[in-house]
Amino acid sequence: MEELSLIDVYGDDLTKKEYITDPAIARDAEIESCILILLTPEKSALLVGKAGIGKTAIVEGIAYRIQKGMVPDVLKGWSIIKINVASLIGTATNEHDTQSKLDVIIKEISKREKTILFIDETHLLVNRSGGVDFANLLKPSLDRGLIKMIGATTNEEYEQYILRDRAFLRRFQKVDVLEADQDTTVKILMGTLPKLEKQMGLKVKYQPFQVEKFMRFIVEMTDEYKRIYEISSRYPDICLAIVSNAFTYALYENAKEVTCKHFWQAVCNTKSVYEDVLIKEKERFKVQFADLIRSENVNVEGN
Repeated sequence: MEELSLIDVYGDDLTKKEYITDPAIARDAEIESCILILLTPEKSALLVGKAGIGKTAIVEGIAYRIQKGMVPDVLKGWSIIKINVASLIGTATNEHDTQSKLDVIIKEISKREKTILFIDETHLLVNRSGGVDFANLLKPSLDRGLIKMIGATTNEEYEQYILRDRAFLRRFQKVDVLEADQDTTVKILMGTLPKLEKQMGLKVKYQPFQVEKFMRFIVEMTDEYKRIYEISSRYPDICLAIVSNAFTYALYENAKEVTCKHFWQAVCNTKSVYEDVLIKEKERFKVQFADLIRSENVNVEGN
């Protein structure tokens, strides 16, 4: 009987995923930094940045480039295994069970050739309240170069938890991931649309220049100073959520295409910006897309 692999249970091989488009548009500098770190003996990469700015997308971008052979020869044929630590902790019956599972995963990864471990929410590895110190389990394998790892965490959690464990931190080189600017976010949205269209089975009705106009509107309406303070997402995630909702509204009414009406509905129902901002943005939408609203008879009253 074949032995159960915990990597197969809790892991996701990002290099085996189907990528419709490059998942890490406009993140070439961060990808290059990660690759250079991975090529450095006994060093691993740690992506640090605000929530919702695409840290996981950067790792998927590396996996995409490995798939396409767009990496140095020494990394060709490698795998990137994403381990869901939060899920692993959540399914464990006690701390000993959790420690045993992670120990088995570490041993499995150590025995696999050409494998990079990706752990999002890396701060969960650090002992924060007298519980299991997962970081200590990883340190020996990281030291000996048996495991190459990419971690990701937010600025706050990096400062609050990871900086406290200097021994763990020593194994990593930090890669700062900054929030994309507006022009870059528009490019990311445009580049992500083919993926959304395939996933949802819908097409956006308009020519690229018109689609870009919708994308820019969404980016501008979710500017940093218009976002509700408690909303953790930043560019591009906060925009992608609105675009995805437009697709959802189209699906709900069995439409074949995403149209101005659906973008209008997604804008009107967003919870990501302040109410007074939304009132102004809805009026701006009416002016900016007046021709489409009129020609398609979109009802923009009463929302």
